[in-house]
Amino acid sequence: MGKITIAIDGYSSTGKSTLAKQLADYLNYIYVDTGAMYRAVTLYGIRNQLIFKENFSSESLIDALPSISLKFVKNDEGKAEIFLNGENVEKQIRTLEVSELVSPVAAISEVRKKLVEQQRAMDNGQGIVMDGRDIATVVFPNAQLKIFMTASPEVRAQRRYDELVARGDEITYEEVFQNVTNRDEIDSTREDSPLRKAEGAIVIDNSEMNIDDQFHVLLQLAQDRIAGRI
Repeated sequence: MGKITIAIDGYSSTGKSTLAKQLADYLNYIYVDTGAMYRAVTLYGIRNQLIFKENFSSESLIDALPSISLKFVKNDEGKAEIFLNGENVEKQIRTLEVSELVSPVAAISEVRKKLVEQQRAMDNGQGIVMDGRDIATVVFPNAQLKIFMTASPEVRAQRRYDELVARGDEITYEEVFQNVTNRDEIDSTREDSPLRKAEGAIVIDNSEMNIDDQFHVLLQLAQDRIAGRI
């Protein structure tokens, strides 16, 4: 078998993006962080006062979608970073403010349609690793390797909290835990493309796994699939 499409879905803060990037680099595949795309749209809405934490309304953001341009550009280290209307917003999209609104934004059908079309167009048959919430169920239902990643809410909240504190953000664990559980509820119950395990997906619970262990498990699965062993 030649190069394949690898779809990685799962809950927030399970390390999907980190692992997907590592795997793509190792295999020399294209990597696409779909979560960054939804975060960039959310950032645009916040900056332009189109969406608010209270009294969330999608109409203004939907009307603005034609004005939103997204693309990935590799930095000097070869890592793909998201650009919003020509601006590198890789750091700005990782704030808790964006995290609190990205799930409601991702639940908007018009937003999902726009981004799914872009995501599908990125698969050129040269090998791709894409992570998100609906990659194996909606974007690439015929992906040769489907992974569903999970971990306990407490573990995921601690990981996210440590990440934000390391960046210098002033935040409490309780706030992060609430954000994680709220996102789980929204992502799993939204009407359009809810988070769920795709048929044939392999579940990886990394609650008690370090990043190296997770990578080796994922790499072995990918190599087995490429070789036709699974």
